[in-house]
Amino acid sequence: MSKISIVVPVYWNSDTLMLLYEDMKAKILDKLGDYELVFVDDGSGDNSWEIMNQIRDMDSHVQCVKLSRNFGEHAALLAGLSVCTGDCAVTKQADLQEDSEIILEMYESWKRGNKVVLAVRKDRDENPVKVFFANMYYAIVRKTITKNMPEGGCDCYLLDRQVIQVLQDLNEKNSSLTLQVLWAGFQTDHVYFHRRDREVGESRWTFSKKFKLVLDSMMSFSYFPIRMMSIVGVTFNILAVLMFIYVLAEKFTVGTPIAGWSSLMCVVLLSSGLILLTLGILGEYVWRALDAARTRPPFIIDVVKKATEED
Repeated sequence: MSKISIVVPVYWNSDTLMLLYEDMKAKILDKLGDYELVFVDDGSGDNSWEIMNQIRDMDSHVQCVKLSRNFGEHAALLAGLSVCTGDCAVTKQADLQEDSEIILEMYESWKRGNKVVLAVRKDRDENPVKVFFANMYYAIVRKTITKNMPEGGCDCYLLDRQVIQVLQDLNEKNSSLTLQVLWAGFQTDHVYFHRRDREVGESRWTFSKKFKLVLDSMMSFSYFPIRMMSIVGVTFNILAVLMFIYVLAEKFTVGTPIAGWSSLMCVVLLSSGLILLTLGILGEYVWRALDAARTRPPFIIDVVKKATEED
């Protein structure tokens, strides 16, 4: 009989963890057969770790993983995948915004031979501004990185054991796990769901984390930033030559004096800003290369507790 692991990254989710477990127990756990729940505490500052262990005492299929500090959701998921023992594993958010029953659909799709099953948002109840920027991110990804990114995006996915091994072998930091899954290119299926607005707790998905995700996605999977630098440079060189020809032609045909300190300073400031921007892009690549060269692990596991262990 096949076994499925459910990996849940936990970061300041003390108010939703027990509700999440009760929801899964009522809807899906008895229908999965042999299952495993893996909760990964990603350096939470609340009592999430204590609640995770309470759930572990209630269910013999639960193991709890604690990272040494906050490494980010990407690393927390990798940590959970590294210790899970299922023939396949599905990622699950702890914020109660997607219905637990989609795991059953994803599991059935895996049984039909699909090695990757994406849970795609069909629609969502969240703030329109938030939805707009999220859709814009996915549109940019489809345009510059991969056309395989679903239009509604996806946070949760089921992975075959072979795919999990590939992700572990990649061992990438400062990257997007979802894009790594899409890049791997295994046989993929989609399951659609309605994403609810968050009713319990406060989201820790801050603007700085969203901005880092955009940078990591672009830097790790696309040559667009480097190509953009070349295109901007060539474009400005062409404009400079055309402007030079125009100024000389006006000087010799109309007699207009070559003057304009203000306009010259605007050009200098604009070009200086573009130079600094391109240096910043190069710096991002250099820093990521340095971070990869140091071969530091993407996460450090502090404690692993299984229900069968003695405290």
